[in-house]
Amino acid sequence: MISFSTDDLRPQDRFDHWCEVRGKNLFGVTIELERERRALFQGRFSAIPVGNAVLAEMTASSYRVGRTKADIARVSSNSLSIGYQIRGPGHMDIGRGRVHRVREGDFTVSHSDQPFMGTPERSDGFHFRTLKIPLTDNILLGARAHDLAPGPLPGNTRLTRLIAAMFVALADRQDPTPSPEEDVGHIARLALLARHRLSPGFPESRAALRAGYLHAARAIIKRDLHRPDLTPALVAAELAISLRQVHVLFEPTGFSFARTLTAMRLKEARRRLAALPAHSVADIAYACGFDSIATFYRVFRSTFGMTPGDVRMASLNA
Repeated sequence: MISFSTDDLRPQDRFDHWCEVRGKNLFGVTIELERERRALFQGRFSAIPVGNAVLAEMTASSYRVGRTKADIARVSSNSLSIGYQIRGPGHMDIGRGRVHRVREGDFTVSHSDQPFMGTPERSDGFHFRTLKIPLTDNILLGARAHDLAPGPLPGNTRLTRLIAAMFVALADRQDPTPSPEEDVGHIARLALLARHRLSPGFPESRAALRAGYLHAARAIIKRDLHRPDLTPALVAAELAISLRQVHVLFEPTGFSFARTLTAMRLKEARRRLAALPAHSVADIAYACGFDSIATFYRVFRSTFGMTPGDVRMASLNA
């Protein structure tokens, strides 16, 4: 894992260090910022390998960033770049008068060796996550991607939702996905499907869709596990798929929808018991979607081999 921050650097050195480490060496991009604003620059960056891919995250002061022809010649990479603009909207100029607006929450997809220039709309900084995936025949399946110019994905489509769910799961260090390398391949194929470069009829495309729907279903469970009435039918309705499809999604995991929901509720309850000592056991049980305290105690002890009170005491004495 690569991680660095400008906090420990002298203010006058921060921007230059960021340009060299994050810009030129790691990503092969050109970064621009007015000289009078450089002493106030701050940034944090981390990158972790996921198989042959790299997942990077950064928060920093606002600046212009571009990938020029000179940058591409200096640091070339036959990769698919998927970006997630968490905070800090802007505009992406890809040449020939084509400019895309990138909003907060947008995903962008491109070949890594396509030029662009990004300009922020605001001066209050940004938060950005990117996944760089080397392109192989196994991922491309005959698709063409070298000319894939940067562009945002439509925000209200099925494929964008699936990509978002998988992207968030891949970056979740508290609850890591069990098959990150496999998920990277699925994300790449979903992105190529969204940019109309890959056929949905391939078995690999269908597998990517199933993986995306599974992560989207798990995201709904995680968001709504506090609801005692959360059912597979509600998840199916939100994802616009059949009830049977929801159950089929969970079959390869070895855990049914119901068992997955209970496991996630118990995990969150255990976390809260340790982190929120002022909250009663009953309040935590209800907040995690259990509608019976007796049931909560029974399944908690069966799963963890101790009572909720034992977990709380152990955390207080740690």
